[in-house]
Amino acid sequence: MRHLSVTSRQVGVIAVGLALAGGAVACGPKSGGDAKGGADAAPHKGGTLYVLNNQPQEDFDPARLYTSGGGNVPSLVYRTLTTRTRANGAAGAKVAPDLATDTGEPSQNATVWTYHLKDGLKYQDGTPITTADIKYDIERSFAPELSGGAPYLRDWLVGAAGYQGPYKDPKGLSAIEVPDAKTIVFHLNKPEGEFPLLATQTSFAPVPKAKDTGTKYAEHPVSSGPYEVVSNENNGEHIVLKRNPNWSAASDSQRKAYPDTIDVQSGIDQAVINQRLSAGVGKDADAVTTDTNLGPAELAKISGDKNLASRVGTGHFGYTDYIAFNPKVKPFDDIKVREAIAYAVNRTTVVNAQGGSSLNDQATTFLPAQPSFGYTPYDPFPAGRTGAPDKAKELLKQAGYPNGLTVTLTHETTKGDEQGPEVATAVQEALKLAGINVKLDGEEHNAYGDKIHNVSTEPGFFLTGWGADWPSGGPFLGPIFDGRQIVKDGDNYNNAQLNDPSVNNEIDAINKITDLKAAAARWGALDKKIGGQALTVPLYHPVYKRLFGKDIKNVVISDWTGVLDISQVAVA
Repeated sequence: MRHLSVTSRQVGVIAVGLALAGGAVACGPKSGGDAKGGADAAPHKGGTLYVLNNQPQEDFDPARLYTSGGGNVPSLVYRTLTTRTRANGAAGAKVAPDLATDTGEPSQNATVWTYHLKDGLKYQDGTPITTADIKYDIERSFAPELSGGAPYLRDWLVGAAGYQGPYKDPKGLSAIEVPDAKTIVFHLNKPEGEFPLLATQTSFAPVPKAKDTGTKYAEHPVSSGPYEVVSNENNGEHIVLKRNPNWSAASDSQRKAYPDTIDVQSGIDQAVINQRLSAGVGKDADAVTTDTNLGPAELAKISGDKNLASRVGTGHFGYTDYIAFNPKVKPFDDIKVREAIAYAVNRTTVVNAQGGSSLNDQATTFLPAQPSFGYTPYDPFPAGRTGAPDKAKELLKQAGYPNGLTVTLTHETTKGDEQGPEVATAVQEALKLAGINVKLDGEEHNAYGDKIHNVSTEPGFFLTGWGADWPSGGPFLGPIFDGRQIVKDGDNYNNAQLNDPSVNNEIDAINKITDLKAAAARWGALDKKIGGQALTVPLYHPVYKRLFGKDIKNVVISDWTGVLDISQVAVA
């Protein structure tokens, strides 16, 4: 996962006129605050759940989506070989069987993974789900016409690098075998102990070849989940789901599927979403949002109302905003200069620039502060919460800059963006105290991405961020620090262009481990080792604060997505 869009992070920053009084909210996920929708009310089946979002659920095709996309909406329609455990917090960052009987059977070296389907699985029309259908959707995900989904299988599957999908090559991928209707076998180029986590992504959902309509499949997909699509208007702007009569709760321990209907409405102004959820009038009492945060002004007002404060869900998604260095650009080739900047940064002013400590946790580690990633607390350049300018000056002197130096910080121009002018200015002001004069170089969003992800134009000092496609250190550290993932003629995310054999070898060694808890400990140790090289300066991890309607029950927010899981929600 790349850079979070401004609409994902800068949401609800406008006060919406709630008649409430000040303070700061500090509440975790809870159910509604009144008797009807309160925590003591038992969830039950029935009713309509309304989802009020700013961003549309575009390209509602399993070949083009990630499992976490769309605030969990896709997983209501598309079941996959494995899925995430639907539980609060860290417990929800674990993988669980879905269509498969277990999370996968690895070969001794984790290069072959075998799955068996559960009995009695059916589509919405009553026809059986087969492993050939799963193989077919994976192959569809390679088609240029259906671009946008997860890229991993192109690299992981044997002989898949040049494959162009079943529309051009109906022979399919020989690396995926289906010896019978209930067995599927994957042959990988190298050991991948985290394959069960990858198998949660929607390219592992079944699509019957006879029902495939190519680029129009998203309009009327065939459901394998608890809901089927009634209508999909304007490419995901308004999606209505109803119960799939052939879904069986007996084969699906993860999705509760309480509402009869789910109505997903998008394109709504963020302030309006928060206003409607807080008021809770009519249908909005049975509404949630999966993409709109509360802002600091709204949080301050809401904390004065006990009922509203109890309707704020808190979530943590694995994402880190950080300063990146390109050591090939002077003076950032000198580690002492990079260390000086790490000491000089004032994380408190940076966090305040992004809405304050209710919406962001200060970071000293590259990995997010969650067990599933292998989080190991460390701070290689301890400067406290407000920076250590004197220590920075000392390091600059050692680097040959006793009178300070001038550098350029590249950032986005979009106000409120996590790599925008507010954060850049906070960094600029902190470094000034250490004798570092920072010139700001703002770039429009698209131009900014093109510049920082091209090795020929990458600046030496810039703001960026990274989020994992599943909760593990692998998709966090691999793309950013594995030297074999440096891309010279396309999008490159190894900004430091680090190609350290010891790091590469450790990544390979961890990838062989199928015990995910053991692997997590190794990812944490590797994070600490890389952190000492001052190739990045972690700044903060975002926190999601989101309102839900007063009659909403059974709120679950896992550390996998950080947002309310609508597969668990019930309405009054």
